[in-house]
Amino acid sequence: MRRVRPGVATRGALTSVAAGDTYEEPEDMPRLWHVTLSVSGSDVPLTDLRRALEQLAHDHPFLLTSRYASDHAEIRYWEEARDLHDAAAVALRLWGEHRQTAGLPPWEIVGLEVIDRETYHQRIAEGYGPPPATPVGVHPF
Repeated sequence: MRRVRPGVATRGALTSVAAGDTYEEPEDMPRLWHVTLSVSGSDVPLTDLRRALEQLAHDHPFLLTSRYASDHAEIRYWEEARDLHDAAAVALRLWGEHRQTAGLPPWEIVGLEVIDRETYHQRIAEGYGPPPATPVGVHPF
């Protein structure tokens, strides 16, 4: 009998799994990482910033929430990546790569936190760490 987890792409040939055997996740499979990116810079009009963050959310579909003020913003989202290094690299490119297309201000990245899904849920369960991203969307601080 061949068993494959639904929705999981496989590499190479399928192998038989005997009844009662457990599936072990390959180590190089992508994982989910919770990313918090903080940016800041010179004051910009709030309506322009909101529009730019809404466009960023449209361009980057995993964006959960953005909070903003005229001189800083915080973006929180889930990233699928093989490891923390890959998730952090994508996060560090996010603002610069979307600056032109979304109309984001020329702010610098001043903070980055990348944690795995287990750590995120553990923090929430223990009552500390970033609060759950609700409401989802773009909101002022």
